[in-house]
Amino acid sequence: MSVTPATMRRLMREITELKNNPPEGIRVVTSEENMLDLTGIVEGPEQTPYAGGYFRVRFQFTHEFPAAPPKCWFATKIFHPNVSSAGEICVNTLKKDWQASYGIAYILVTIKCLLIYPNPESALDEEAGKLLLEDYDAYFSRAKLITSVHATPRTRPPEFDTPSTESGGESSTKSIPVLISTSTMAPPSQHITLPVPAPASSPRKSLSPAPPAQPLQSSPANTLPSTLSSNTISSKDCKERLAPLGTANPNVAGPVATATSKAVKRAATAGGSGVEKRKKALKRL
Repeated sequence: MSVTPATMRRLMREITELKNNPPEGIRVVTSEENMLDLTGIVEGPEQTPYAGGYFRVRFQFTHEFPAAPPKCWFATKIFHPNVSSAGEICVNTLKKDWQASYGIAYILVTIKCLLIYPNPESALDEEAGKLLLEDYDAYFSRAKLITSVHATPRTRPPEFDTPSTESGGESSTKSIPVLISTSTMAPPSQHITLPVPAPASSPRKSLSPAPPAQPLQSSPANTLPSTLSSNTISSKDCKERLAPLGTANPNVAGPVATATSKAVKRAATAGGSGVEKRKKALKRL
């Protein structure tokens, strides 16, 4: 076979892409002596009589490619309405519907679709087409038997060990999104200490520092919870918690409390005598 250098470069790109990123259920094999000696392998789709089988499709490229489609045929025996006993394939993609933009992958995917949806109206195998229309169960059994005899190997073809780009199973190369950014994760040798919020019953800190010689005790009358923010404290709560200290408050020592009570009594006595003098002066007038 002879092709132009441009066609050869295109085919090499397609073959390389198919080997590196093959579609699901489709692989390609090339000869070491001749890269254009190409064979495609199509895995039988599930829920069809071809499930479990691996069907080889041979390619032959001419100098007319890509303006004209390559010649393709089944090298594996198959019972299918659109495949002749010689392996010839009847599909419009390889005939009147061919476009120069189509390639190897497009052809193999079309053939796989043909295994799922056979067209008995354009049958190359008249027996398979008639059986499909009249007795589907008999067609299914016959196609399954031929598949098990001619297309089912004892071991899976090694080409299918390469993960496909569409499969979501264990062999898929698609990465799993990580929910935690790796930039925030510490190395294995480091330990991360998370801040633990203080319980509601923890001791409260005083708003004002205590004198060194006379430390203050914790008291509900002069403290605020450290966990509250400025926008969560009500005015009533502030009044109750920031009220002036009384003489009975345990934060006030004995001598200081006695002096404070005496000063309050003197102020009250002085205020009372002044009021009485102003009343007597008004009566005289």
